[in-house]
Amino acid sequence: MTRRIPPVPHYLNLVDGRWVDGERRPNTNPARPGEVVAEYARAEPADVQAAVDAAGRAQPGWASTPVGRRMEILDRIGTTILGRVEELAVLLSREEGKLLGEARAEVTRAGQTFRYYAHQLLQPQGELYPSTRERVYAEVRRRPLGVVGVITPWNYPWAIPAWKVAPALAYGNAVVLKPAELVTASAGELARIIAGSGLPPGVFNLVMGSGRTVGEELLTSARIDGITFTGGTATGRHVAQQCIAHGNKRFQLEMGGKNPLVVLDDADLSIAVRCALDGSFFSTGQRCTASSRLIVQAGVHDRFVDALTKATQALRVGDPLDEHSRLGPVASADQLTQNLEYVEIGRREGATVVAGGQHTADEGQFMRPTLFVDARNDMRLAREEIFGPVSCVIRVDGFDEAVGVANDTPFGLSSGIITTSLSAAERFKSLSRSGIVTVNLSTAGTELHLPFGGSGASNHGPREQGVYARDFYTVPVTCYTGW
Repeated sequence: MTRRIPPVPHYLNLVDGRWVDGERRPNTNPARPGEVVAEYARAEPADVQAAVDAAGRAQPGWASTPVGRRMEILDRIGTTILGRVEELAVLLSREEGKLLGEARAEVTRAGQTFRYYAHQLLQPQGELYPSTRERVYAEVRRRPLGVVGVITPWNYPWAIPAWKVAPALAYGNAVVLKPAELVTASAGELARIIAGSGLPPGVFNLVMGSGRTVGEELLTSARIDGITFTGGTATGRHVAQQCIAHGNKRFQLEMGGKNPLVVLDDADLSIAVRCALDGSFFSTGQRCTASSRLIVQAGVHDRFVDALTKATQALRVGDPLDEHSRLGPVASADQLTQNLEYVEIGRREGATVVAGGQHTADEGQFMRPTLFVDARNDMRLAREEIFGPVSCVIRVDGFDEAVGVANDTPFGLSSGIITTSLSAAERFKSLSRSGIVTVNLSTAGTELHLPFGGSGASNHGPREQGVYARDFYTVPVTCYTGW
């Protein structure tokens, strides 16, 4: 049966409530690179400054909007997203290559996130304290940060913008969103939904284009009060430097990881293989919480490697819209090239490929999930974030060595342990230096009401998600009142 290709939509920038055109660029399907999914308009520097100025004008009025009205608008955004899950998931799969089931879950998560922050507005927003002085009481109120620049990556084009934009709006800020150029159709649909929600013009703005043009304008603008960024480590460092140099603006960085999954001798082997397979390869390994280092105790090592190798080889790589596929394509040709280069680096370093390691099709950016054994923690394979379906097994002798290897990384986002020992699990929770720790679960996967973030090269600034998002998007103000 011939697959019907929908018409090519056009997405424009949203500036002060107006749709602004520009140089048109195509976005193509990574499963079929000749297929144009959408076209988007690139913003010029003047468009970015107009968006920032509009946000600055609109923000005070939005901050003073009654909570009930803000709640209604955020809830409407979330409800609209949830009412269009299937349509938006298909667009996401075609644009980014995510499996359709994963795309449905991500779009659903985005809608739930807007609804969550709508209802957070009814929670306490400050604290009352006793004063040490007579006839004085003290309180801490929170005021909005102001105008927030939101810079998001391509791997979660609905979930990550949602968990940044929703709390920013909930707490009274105005937003200028710059999405990754690979996923401008998803950003465009989100902007259309927000524009139709009743939000006043200028409170939310969308500017699409390159980091060098659009991103730099946001980083250097004197009217931006804060930048929240998710992306690569090198870019994150640049964001920090520019924020400090241009107004010492507040910044929040989430920059990825090189996450360990420890498997002890007493582990349930079926759980260990399932968690390693999920953490390493699902979402095509394009998750900052992916399990890219599998640290396995010697007693279970050979059985684990044998079982995981067979499971990895059995994964079906194919069209993300095919419900039988278990891995979709890599999101871009550049990313695929980088992944394959790391496979060769791993081989040269002395690690052994036991599954995958190659491009799988003449058409499309498909790569077989790749598993290395005989890896050491000092290899580039084990130290640098690859951001693809590539993982490596490192053999260790005992618990203490496993923890030492797990913590021996510049990153510190997520970690996990597979064990039937309560003592080992509790010790690992205490000793792991990552911001997220799992036991008998995949290292990947978060919940919207819990804090997300890490340490070291993985993170800078307050945590994202849940009530912890308030720490970035608001400024605490201490008030003393005498009578």
